[in-house]
Amino acid sequence: MILRVDNASYSYDGKKNVFEDISFFLKKGETLCILGPNGIGKSTLLKCLGNVLKLSEGSVLIDGNDISSMSRTEIAQKIGYVPQSDQSVFPFSVLDFVMLGRAPHLPFFSSPGEKDLRIAGNAISKVGISHLRDRPVTEVSGGERQLALIARALAQEPEILLLDEPTSHLDFGNQVRVLNLIERLTSQGTSVIMSTHFPDHGFIGSKNVAIMLENDFIEQGTAEEVITKENMALAYGVDVAIDHVSSIQRNVCLPL
Repeated sequence: MILRVDNASYSYDGKKNVFEDISFFLKKGETLCILGPNGIGKSTLLKCLGNVLKLSEGSVLIDGNDISSMSRTEIAQKIGYVPQSDQSVFPFSVLDFVMLGRAPHLPFFSSPGEKDLRIAGNAISKVGISHLRDRPVTEVSGGERQLALIARALAQEPEILLLDEPTSHLDFGNQVRVLNLIERLTSQGTSVIMSTHFPDHGFIGSKNVAIMLENDFIEQGTAEEVITKENMALAYGVDVAIDHVSSIQRNVCLPL
């Protein structure tokens, strides 16, 4: 078990919890796909898992160590976090932007070396933006910047990757490439937690799915157990059809 979350709760104002009493664990190389409507707290939960925000109650343990007792550098060596968007204003080249992901592995006042450059270049290649490596990150599209954010997190070489709606700004082709990349990373031992609004993502490579509603996970389990007509109607208020497509050997979820 690489990650364990026990009775996690968080409140912005100390009065009303955004989420409460959430517990789950993740093994090495597993994926957890978190579904749920807008404003339910998925992004806040991911920030707490990465210690960007401090839990109000409960604990997050990485390899048995409570993240509240770990330094930011120690956490960054273990966890890569990709937010929904980035507000970069400094015109780093895409390569230099991705190289920032190497910071947790460098001694103070040290400059990146050839190894760091190679790792950053490989991360850029993995997300398919090698042709942009010398472009200012402020001059690429929103979708391309999202891919650069993912590459920056990959450059950290984390054991756990937190992805907040990683395909929301991407065109169809890049959505598929990112989902395939996630599947490759988990097969190589990286553990992934991702939030999404697309139930189908739970069927693509995810072993575990949770639905977040009313400040808690209302259901956890395999995609087949969790992504049902009843749960989708409860979470999103829409009717769906769940069907198995034999040509791709997986289920799909389609709105009616």
